[in-house]
Amino acid sequence: MVTSHHEASHRIFQDRPKLLAPVFRILGLPPPEKATVEVLTADATEIRPLERRVDSVLRIEPSEGEGFVLAIEAQGRRDPDKEASWAYYLAYLTAKYERPALLLVVCRDKATADWAAGPFRLGPGYWKALSVHPLVVGPGNVPVITDPGEAAEDLTLAAFAAMTHGRGRNAAAILEALACALRTADPVSFAYYSELLEVGLADDQAREIWRKLMGVGSFFPGRGTLVEEKYLEGKADGAAEGKAAGLAEGLAEGKAKERARLVLRVLERRGISVPDEVRERLADCSDLDVLDRWLDQAFVVATAEEIFAEGSC
Repeated sequence: MVTSHHEASHRIFQDRPKLLAPVFRILGLPPPEKATVEVLTADATEIRPLERRVDSVLRIEPSEGEGFVLAIEAQGRRDPDKEASWAYYLAYLTAKYERPALLLVVCRDKATADWAAGPFRLGPGYWKALSVHPLVVGPGNVPVITDPGEAAEDLTLAAFAAMTHGRGRNAAAILEALACALRTADPVSFAYYSELLEVGLADDQAREIWRKLMGVGSFFPGRGTLVEEKYLEGKADGAAEGKAAGLAEGLAEGKAKERARLVLRVLERRGISVPDEVRERLADCSDLDVLDRWLDQAFVVATAEEIFAEGSC
């Protein structure tokens, strides 16, 4: 069953691809420096056969060296069926995108991480025709960050570490350090990481600690977070319905502004000039679906105007 913390374990790589650099260092691999990262479709289904879907797929194009595709799987337990599935994903992605593919498995407990490291050799006993060697991050190699200053230096890694170690004995100290670091962060980072942890923590006790430490925004609608509970309570109460509607409207407006800002940031980081008319059109758009499509386009277009080929407000 797909859970909120399962989704958060791999989605953080889509939302904050800069996490790839410290994770590659943890794994002893050269990080993809100054890379362009594109979120690809996670559907690995051929015509008609059994549906197969990877958790997350990223295409990574470093400024120097060979580009590659990274498949990311969040794994909560041993699963013998994954041996064949993971081999299929790697072969399929290599063929589809015509570049090397790697598999990164994110685990919350050491036993699962040890198993996921493989290698998995497929074929009859007398001849193994295929061998799969996943990259694995989990409690055994993700750092325990309990110092607020260290957490503030890299909020993405600190949040990922908190989710990874959320069931461990240091969970409370890790969460307190991250909460302290977030108090000096910008409002968008504060809102994003606050709710990411509420969604991403698999342990109920750790999630309750986090709820007491933080107030949350609404980056993950439909996940039963604290703000949604309060919103639904207000909606059920006729006297508070207008207040709840105002809260929802304000949250939606804030999310649209953040999406537009992210589109601009991606374009600017890629060195693409952004005319004033493009900025104005982004600022005027309040449709989150359209803004999400424009954000996807921002990773691949050659000019700023090309993002508008995918939908319009």
